[in-house]
Amino acid sequence: MRRADRLIKIVHYLRRMRHAVTAQKIADDFDICQRTVYRDIQDLMNSGVPIYGEAGVGYVIDKKYHLPPVMFDADELEAIALGINMVCNWTDEKFSGKARSALEKIQAVLSDSLLRDMEQLTTYSEESHRKIPWEADFSEIRECIRNRRKISFQYRDLKNKVSQRTIRPLSMGFFGPVWLVTGWCESRRDFRNFRLDRIRNFASTEEYFKDEKGKTLKAYLAQTL
Repeated sequence: MRRADRLIKIVHYLRRMRHAVTAQKIADDFDICQRTVYRDIQDLMNSGVPIYGEAGVGYVIDKKYHLPPVMFDADELEAIALGINMVCNWTDEKFSGKARSALEKIQAVLSDSLLRDMEQLTTYSEESHRKIPWEADFSEIRECIRNRRKISFQYRDLKNKVSQRTIRPLSMGFFGPVWLVTGWCESRRDFRNFRLDRIRNFASTEEYFKDEKGKTLKAYLAQTL
């Protein structure tokens, strides 16, 4: 681990702790020697990070302290740009707009050299003719997942059989070029995956749900794994 990365991690580590942490504890958790801990803590304090304490007693940090905005290296920026590019090509306009807004915020704080790096990306995602159109509101489904709001729709399966479904939406997954909506199906009383392009007459209901044992995303993942 680069020393600069370790210093940032130590700050986050101390902010998570409720009580003073000894140098030995930090050394054990970061797999470094105590002498390195003393040097790192001193350098952080010299740079203005409000860490209090001393060797043999323990260290605490002012919980009001926040690190300055994180800067990225060229590879990290490329990964972010590729992800944003894919969001723009494979989701809806509302979510794409959020992705472009995030990119603009990142670009606004980059140095000239990093901006030049972003103009020389080696990976990209183009809009594909394999994208399958859908009628359901992509962003509204995301909001229903976040707000724990049930959704209803007609679903046409691979045998062209149509059924009416009401589900607790739990997640959306992309398996190019198909998007799947995973949820707890009220009629089947089990987890089901629904292809977004096979959903018709989509509507968000006025019924909200709470997490119940055996009906959560965690339970679904445990079952599938």
